[in-house]
Amino acid sequence: MVHLSTRLNDLIARTEHDFAGISETQASAPAIQGGWSRKEILGHLIDSASNNHQRFVRAQLQDELRWPGYDQSGCVRVQRYQAARWSDLVGFWAAYNRFLAHVLAAVPAEKRNMPCWIGDYPMMTLEELAADYLTHLEHHLDQIRAKT
Repeated sequence: MVHLSTRLNDLIARTEHDFAGISETQASAPAIQGGWSRKEILGHLIDSASNNHQRFVRAQLQDELRWPGYDQSGCVRVQRYQAARWSDLVGFWAAYNRFLAHVLAAVPAEKRNMPCWIGDYPMMTLEELAADYLTHLEHHLDQIRAKT
């Protein structure tokens, strides 16, 4: 899974550079249908990092992982990402994902095919779950970039 770790580190570097040019005002304005701002989209990605961190670690400690889904809108609302500073959100998101890249780089080969069930979704292996995390991340980062 070193390739996923490398891909994540590359994505972090590009994103930090791209997002440095987004002002607080731009980050606070609605950015997607449904009304989430860039801050809230990035907050959702912080939630995703947090959830996936636990998934990646726990899947390596067990014979299988069964993990609930999560209330995305509720988490964004309760954590008040809209009221946070854009630069703080970007820094926290980048640091958390650097740590996830560190975790992914060390997943033993024998754990890559660990079965994982998340919410009502079909079973995925740990490696598929990590790859899906990056796909999800890229999708939302592209939404933020599209408004710049």
